[in-house]
Amino acid sequence: MSTGSGADSAPAPTSTTTSMFSSLRNRNYRLFASGQVVSNTGTWMQRIAQDWLVLSLTGSASAVGVTIALQFLPMLLFGLYGGVIADRCRKRPLLIATQSAMGVTGLALAVLTLSGNVEVWHVYATAFVGGLVTVVDNPARQSFVVEMVGPDDLRNAVSLNSANFQSARLIGPAVAGAMITAFGSGYAFLFNGLSFVAPVAGLLLMRTAELHKVERAPRGKGQLREGLRYVAGRPELIWPIVLVGFIGTFGFNFPIWLSAFVDDVFEGGPGMYGWLNTLMAAGSLAGALLAARRGTSRLRLLVGAALAFGVLEVVASFAPTFWIFAMLLVPIGMFGLTVNVTANSSVQLATDPAMRGRVMSLFMMVFTGGTPLGAPLLGWITDTYGPRVGFAAGGAFSALAAVGVGVVLARVGGLRMKLDLRPGRQHVRFVPREERGELAAAA
Repeated sequence: MSTGSGADSAPAPTSTTTSMFSSLRNRNYRLFASGQVVSNTGTWMQRIAQDWLVLSLTGSASAVGVTIALQFLPMLLFGLYGGVIADRCRKRPLLIATQSAMGVTGLALAVLTLSGNVEVWHVYATAFVGGLVTVVDNPARQSFVVEMVGPDDLRNAVSLNSANFQSARLIGPAVAGAMITAFGSGYAFLFNGLSFVAPVAGLLLMRTAELHKVERAPRGKGQLREGLRYVAGRPELIWPIVLVGFIGTFGFNFPIWLSAFVDDVFEGGPGMYGWLNTLMAAGSLAGALLAARRGTSRLRLLVGAALAFGVLEVVASFAPTFWIFAMLLVPIGMFGLTVNVTANSSVQLATDPAMRGRVMSLFMMVFTGGTPLGAPLLGWITDTYGPRVGFAAGGAFSALAAVGVGVVLARVGGLRMKLDLRPGRQHVRFVPREERGELAAAA
C-alpha cells in the first residue's frame, strides 16, 4: 500500500537492515521509547488502582464502566478535532504540553486519595479531564512516530510502541496490586503523576535536526470534513477502522470483566486482579514482538486475529477454574494486540502524511471512543447476568464484527474463500474470483 507522496520526501534511514528492534537505531526514538516505558508503567498502575478504588467505593461493576466511559467520552465527542490540531501543529512541543498535563491529573488524584478526601466523583472528574488531554495527545503521539524513524521503519516502530506499552503492563499491574494491598491506591496515583517527567525529558533532549520533515496542514476551513471524505473513499482505511471500532467498543472492556471475575467468581483481591492483567500483558507483549518481526500488515491477518480474539473471549467466559481462565488470557492478549498493531500500521502506511493526524484521530476515536457506549452496556450486562455472560457477550460481538468485515473486504477485493482439507495444504485461503474455473479444473 502506498504511504503517499509526502512520505517519499522524508530522508531515508541510515541503514536498510531490518530487525525486530531496527527502529531503536534512531536516537530520538530511543529517547521517546525510554520515556514512554516509565510513563506507561505509571499509567497501568493508575488504571489498576483507579478500577479497584471505584469498585471499593461503590461495590459496582457498572461504576467501573462509568469511569471507563468518562475516560474515553472526550475521544468520542472531540477526537476528530484533536486530529486537526495534530496536523496543524508541531508535534514535539504539543506532546510536551499534553504529557505534562497528564502528569498533573495523576498528581491531583494522588493528593485527594492520600489526604483521605477522595470520593467517586473525584475519580470520574479526573478520568474525564485525562480523556480531554488524550484527545490531542493520541493523534499527535501516533503521527509523531514517522517523524522520528521515517517511513521505512514506521511499521517496526508502531509494533515496538505496543511492545513498550505491554512491557509496562507486565510490571504496572503487579506493582500496583502489591502497592494497593500494602499502602492503598494513593501511592500508585503519585507514581503515575511523577512518571511523566521521563517522557517530557526525552522530548526536550531530542535533536530536532534529525527529525524527518513531514508536511503540516495549513489552517483552513473544512479540514475535518476533508479528513472524513479522505477515509470514506479508501476501503483499505475505512474497513480496518470499522473493525477496530467494534473490537474497542465491545471486546476491550477488561477492567469491567476482570474486576468482576475477581470479586464475584473467584473471590480474590487486588493482587489477583493485578496478576490477571499481568498474564494478559504477557500475551500482548508476545503479540507485539511477533508483529515487529513481520514485514507486512495484511488485512487478512487483521480479520483472522479479530475472529480468534472474539472466539477466545467466549471460551474464556465459561472456563470452569481460575487457572484455565487465567491461561486463556495470554492468547487473548496476543490476538488483541495483533489486531491493534496490524490495523494501526496498515492505516498509517496507507495514509498521506499531511492527513495522518486526522486519520489517526478517527482511528483512535472509534477504537477508544466507542468505550463510552460499550462500557456502561457491558457493565450493566455483567451486573445483571453475571461476569460470564458479560464477557461472552463482548466476545460474540467482536467475532461477528470480524466475520462481517472479512466478508466486505473479500467482496471489495474481488476475493472468495477457498477451502482445501487435504493434508499439508493451507486449509483456508482467499483467492481471486476469476480463478474459480481454473481451481475447479485443477481439483
